[in-house]
Amino acid sequence: MFGRLVDHLASRGDDSALLTVDRRLSYRQLADHVAASASDLGSQRRLVLLETRNDVDTMVNYLGALAGGHVVLPVTADADHTAMVDAYDPDVVIRDGSVLHRHRPAHELHPDLALLLSTSGSTGSPKLVRLSRTNLASNAEAIATYLDIRHTDRAATTLPMSYCYGLSVVHSHLLRGAGLILTDDSVVEDGFWDLMHAHRGTTFAGVPHTFDLLDRIGFDDMSLPHLRYVTQAGGRLAPDTVRRYAELGRRRGWQLFVMYGATEATARMAYLPPELAYDNPTAIGVPIPGGAFDLIPVEHSTDDPNGQTGELVYRGAGVMMGYAHTPDDLATGHTVEALRTGDLARRCPDGLYEVVGRISRFVKLYGLRIDLQRVETALQNAGVTAICAEGDGALLVAATDRPAGCDVALVAANASGLPRSAVRVLDVDEIPRLPSGKPDLLGVRALADRTAATERDAADLRVLFADVLHLDAASIDPRASFVDLGGNSLSYVAMSVRLERALGHLPADWPRLPLRDLEATKRSRRWWGTTLETSVALRAVAIVLVVGSHAGLYTLWGGAHVLLGIAGYNFGRFCLTPLPHAQRVRHLVSTIAWIAGPAVAWVAIALVITDDYTASNLLLANKFLGPDDSMTAGRLWFVEVVVWVLVALALVCATPIADRLERRRPFAWACAFVAVALAVRFDGFGMGREAWFTVLAFWFFAIGWAASKATTVWQRAAVTAMLAVGIVGYFGNPNRELLVFTGLALLIWLPAIRCPSAFTVAAGVLAEASLLIYLVHYQVYPLFGEHRLLGVVASLVVGVVLTMLLTMARRRIRLVGARPVGSRVIAPARR
Repeated sequence: MFGRLVDHLASRGDDSALLTVDRRLSYRQLADHVAASASDLGSQRRLVLLETRNDVDTMVNYLGALAGGHVVLPVTADADHTAMVDAYDPDVVIRDGSVLHRHRPAHELHPDLALLLSTSGSTGSPKLVRLSRTNLASNAEAIATYLDIRHTDRAATTLPMSYCYGLSVVHSHLLRGAGLILTDDSVVEDGFWDLMHAHRGTTFAGVPHTFDLLDRIGFDDMSLPHLRYVTQAGGRLAPDTVRRYAELGRRRGWQLFVMYGATEATARMAYLPPELAYDNPTAIGVPIPGGAFDLIPVEHSTDDPNGQTGELVYRGAGVMMGYAHTPDDLATGHTVEALRTGDLARRCPDGLYEVVGRISRFVKLYGLRIDLQRVETALQNAGVTAICAEGDGALLVAATDRPAGCDVALVAANASGLPRSAVRVLDVDEIPRLPSGKPDLLGVRALADRTAATERDAADLRVLFADVLHLDAASIDPRASFVDLGGNSLSYVAMSVRLERALGHLPADWPRLPLRDLEATKRSRRWWGTTLETSVALRAVAIVLVVGSHAGLYTLWGGAHVLLGIAGYNFGRFCLTPLPHAQRVRHLVSTIAWIAGPAVAWVAIALVITDDYTASNLLLANKFLGPDDSMTAGRLWFVEVVVWVLVALALVCATPIADRLERRRPFAWACAFVAVALAVRFDGFGMGREAWFTVLAFWFFAIGWAASKATTVWQRAAVTAMLAVGIVGYFGNPNRELLVFTGLALLIWLPAIRCPSAFTVAAGVLAEASLLIYLVHYQVYPLFGEHRLLGVVASLVVGVVLTMLLTMARRRIRLVGARPVGSRVIAPARR
């Protein structure tokens, strides 16, 4: 294939070669594009640095460079390639399909040399692997053979082309005339699966981290009728995960290929036949066709009663020509005959090979030789996902997903023989990884350095979190976020204002950022004001509009409906979070109690001192139970709508299927509720009863919910359009409709505003007290008769004072009678 690349492509005729969202290229068309690209690069061999994306331009330029006999150095687009460019001075640089730099060939290139790849999967290191056309052709043929790739297959590009695994998918499928579904979307994005369905994808490749992501999105329940096989490489996949996916594939009619390889072997060295995966989940399998393994005894390995053990050495046509450190090395021929992998392996009696450790992962600390792989295995057996490294004379453990009560440092100390004080645990949301998906050990050491510099200041934020959420500061896990610690739509107002003062700004999506990450974002105070979340500002303005309009100070109706939209917005932000299902439901029930509890308590007081309410108000059900002719009992409609909407949604969210659907497509799920709510808004399905008032007003809540899940411009535009459709004619008052539309449009498009510090503080206080202000103002402002301004101010002040007293009472109750929960909270992985 690689000798006569254009002819090979053309021979496949009209079969699909490249498939994208809006484009299909046949093999014949691809051959024409590749020939033109090769011609454009010229006949003299050049060193071509190609910035790669999984798109048509990259594929054409890559294949064009190979077809023209040039040497390709693929790097990841949008990364810093300064070190690589300085080290090798490429003759040609191709970025976004355009040639940006070209000069006369300045390098002496060995005639066999075809491809240069980074050894680590990153683009920062100038150490490169030199690969020949024979390497590429033989490895592609071997992979295509054991995978039984057919011309009808369609492989999705889940991995970067700068990574040997990603390129091996390209080479092996083009070799057999199969199609490539080009996408840079992650497997957690809807767009990826839309493409898989649209183009009848039969396969995709994954590193271990990919399978973690598949677990999060409910891959087990997906319908993929054309899927034929899934491949895994790029690191060891947990045995339980191998078994689970092997069994899932057996039930669903596809195969799991667990594979082993290295850039120095072009890509693949071994594969585990799918029928053996379930019973041999720790094995790497057998050598690929044309390859062979040897085991060389090493100093610190011992004889294994279950098979021969030693350093794994690979021989085959895929073994690299050698390394390159400088441009002079590009003229060197083959310097490597066999590849010493650095892995400790054993050959089992059944002929399968199993990697049991890594020679280079033995470190010496406190006079002890420590196997880091063994420590990681012990942690994994304890339910902890972690990687280990050595740094500053200590054992560094970057850990995530720890079970409650698990002492990670103690487990690592016992497994290594080190004293517990020699183990330093770094809590992370996700294991640091290279672009290839492999663990980033240098990143662990850099994280340790950064963590040491910020740990001293993190205590201040713990105190702040503890004060707002009524927790014990010492018990708060620095990996936990505001949402993880029980923060909700009521407490976030105080948290946002105080956090802005502490950090100098409000980071994007701060409620879901772990405390330690928030501390790392600290900035100096800006002289021109502070940042205030738009939802907080709107909440403050809306409650003032509500009180002033009811008191007759002015007539600006619509504030309550803006508050209803904000309630939906906060529902999406604080109730539909990445927390586990049971925790989500508990959080939602807690939110309902935070709203309904004060409302019922105030109604009980008002029943004693006034004639404003009836017994039905104690149930927050006046719109359902009446009386319909009361001038005052319907005043609490806003609270009734919010509470009963939340109760209904709590019942929906409690079902596993609804939970899975919302997690998989949060924006689409929210929009489905908007659509139903708008249908009710326009015809009401013939309801015509006051009891359905809650349902009729639900669309404002649903709009806010959809706004919280809108992450792209087109999604925000879609929510705005739905708002415009619903608001026109709803009140029969254009001014009121304009006010509500403006408020909710700001919520959709403007996440935060900068304003004077005094306004931020005032808005925060009013927004935090908005619920109690709404409840009490009906009884407060009438006390001032025609002094309407005093009545409005008094209503606001009374609501603020009662909120402060309630906060103090809650804090006292939590500190005296409740056990701390912060130390038991595990921060979810970042999306």
